[in-house]
Parts: sequence; C-alpha cells; structure tokens
Amino acid sequence: MVRKKSLSLILFLIFFGGITPVFSQTQATRLKAKRQKLEKEISYTNKLLGQVNKSKKNTVYELQLISNRINMRHRLMAVLKKEIASLTDNIATTKMSIRDLNNRLDTLKKEYVNIAWYLYKNNDNYNRLIFIFSASDFNQAYQRLRYLDEISAYIRKEAGRITILEKQKKDRLNKLKQEKAEKRTLMDSETTQLSQLELEQRQKIGLKRKLAGKEKSLRARLRQKRKESQKLEAQIIKAIAISTRKAANKMKSKRLTASEMRLSSSFMANKGHLPWPVKKGVVSQTFGVHSHPVLKHVKIRNNGVNIATAKGSIARAVFSGIVVNIVRITNTNIAVILKHGNYFTVYSGLDKILVNNNQWVTEYQALGIIHTSLQGKTELHFEVWHDKNLQNPAYWLRKNAR
Repeated sequence: MVRKKSLSLILFLIFFGGITPVFSQTQATRLKAKRQKLEKEISYTNKLLGQVNKSKKNTVYELQLISNRINMRHRLMAVLKKEIASLTDNIATTKMSIRDLNNRLDTLKKEYVNIAWYLYKNNDNYNRLIFIFSASDFNQAYQRLRYLDEISAYIRKEAGRITILEKQKKDRLNKLKQEKAEKRTLMDSETTQLSQLELEQRQKIGLKRKLAGKEKSLRARLRQKRKESQKLEAQIIKAIAISTRKAANKMKSKRLTASEMRLSSSFMANKGHLPWPVKKGVVSQTFGVHSHPVLKHVKIRNNGVNIATAKGSIARAVFSGIVVNIVRITNTNIAVILKHGNYFTVYSGLDKILVNNNQWVTEYQALGIIHTSLQGKTELHFEVWHDKNLQNPAYWLRKNAR
C-alpha cells in the first residue's frame, strides 16, 4: 500500500512539477520577449520624435510617429495583462499542488505513526526474536528482519522527501507572488504612462488641427509624393523589363538562367526571414491603402513599407543580388533597385549612394545613406517585387529581429 501511494505521488509530481512549469515558463518567456521588443520600439520612437522636435516644425511624419507610439503603448498594456493573467494561473496551480502534497504528507505521517508505534511495541529483543523465529523458514525470517529494519527508514525517507518538495513548492509560490507583485508594479507604471499618453493624445489632436490649417501645402506635398511614387514605380517596371529582355537575349528564351533560378529559389526560401533593410528602425507606414492622417476623404497607397530610423542610418541589402538601376527621383530621394533572380527589392529615400550599377552586392551590404530632411525626418521606403507583381514586405522581413 505504501509503495502504491508513493508511486501515485511520483506520478503526480512528474505531471504537475514537470510539464506545467515548462509550459508556463515557455509562455512567460514568449510574453517577456514581446514586452521587451515593444519597450525597445517605444524607446526608439521617443528618440526619433526627439530628433523631429528639434526642428520645431509640425509635420505629418511627427503625427505618424505619435500615432504609432500610442498603438505600441496599447499593445504593451495588453501584453502586460496577459503576463499578469499567466502568473495568476501559475499561482493557482502551485497552490493546488501544495494542497495535494500536504494531504499526501498527512497521510504518510499517519502511516508513519502507526508503523512507529508498531515498531516501538515490538522493539525489545524478545518480541523481535519471536517475530523472526516464528517464520516458517529461514528465508521468511530474513525477510522479516529486513522488514523491521527498513520499513521505518522507508517511511522517514518518503516523508522527508515530500517535506523537501513541499518547501520547494512554497518557495516557488513565494517567487511567483514576488513576480506578480513586480508585474503589478509594471502594470501600475504603464497605467501612469497611459495617462501621460492621453495627454499626448490631446497633443496629437492639437497637432492635427494645426496641420489641418495647412491643407493647401499638405495637398501640394501629397501631389508631389504621388508623382515621386509613380516615377519610382515606372522606373522599377522599366528595370524589370530591361533585365528580363537582357536575359532573353542571352538565353534566346524568357526563362531564367540556372544561377538566376537558384537565386530566386533561395530568395523565396527566405520568405519571412529576410533581415531588415536598416540596422534599427520602426515601421512608420505599412503596405497598402491608408487614410491620410490629416486630410479627410483622402487615401494614400503605399507600394512598400516606410521605416523610420535615426539620422545617418544606412540602407542595406536584405539579400544577395545585382544592382540593376539607380534612380534619382529628386536631389534628396535616390532609389537603388536590386535583382534577385526574378525577385526585386527597392530602397528609396537615399541621398548618398554607396554602390554602382551592375555591381553584385551581398546580404547586409551598405547601399546608401538615408536622407534626413530639415524637419528631422529620416525614413527609408522599401519594396519587394516578384516580376511585375508587388509584394507586401511584411511577409518577407523577419518579425522579431532586425
């Protein structure tokens, strides 16, 4: 009976003491990593806003950064709430396991008392001899002798083991309570920051009103941006057509060469794992159609993704390829187009180029320095194309790494 109970105890400890903590630890690690990533992005956005604020000029770019930071704060609060909920579940599970251990320990203690009392009554030499020599044979006598010597030690050992495990459980519970208190402190801190963020929200509204008073200049700037985007798109399509025509002339076929096919396959295999085209940055505008942050009933189409970064940052190749075109859109907006088999990547918003046409570049190689405007805006525009088809860069770049 004692062995059966011990086996049940061991199975219980393996399940609740092994599997559950591993699962909880994995979830906690994932949430912590997500929280730290958001905290870093918020901190970096603060740095970028600091650079913009130096110009003391109200811009749409500043408005976008403020809006992005607000969204990050909300996501951070959601992660913190999940961490608190996860810790609460862990504490409840630990309490339940400790309660079960206490019950089992009480049961074993009662059994130990009964056996100890039995051994006490039969502890004198006469009774021990009677118990041993009343055996039917020598083997049974030997087994009885071992029984008397070992049963008490066995119970003490099991009781001691459970006591140690109980202490470990209590220690872990204390640790979890401490972690929960720390998370509550973080939650309180973020609640305070959220209150400050509400003030920033009002500042955002004020900034939007100021910008709305500049509707004429904003519309003019929007028209200029659309012209630049159309020029860039035309140059990309032209570069793709020229590249395809050159390959066709060489091979007398529209098919890719063997090396280009390998490069295309390798590029495709890295979908979702490509490095970011800047060492450090935050997304200021995503792919697709968006409402203008100030102008009503106006839509903006983004063929790629805009990445806000620090002054002096360098655009870098996300994959090995060849420079097929360098496009000067304006004096302060130059684009580099790379070919990766039948895939193309575009890096726009540069004012100093570090590569040449027809040059082979490798992953992470510097392509150019990103332009910083008089308003403190340093932003790279990045696109991905498959032949003449636009791709959403979010599906190609790494999610949690730069």
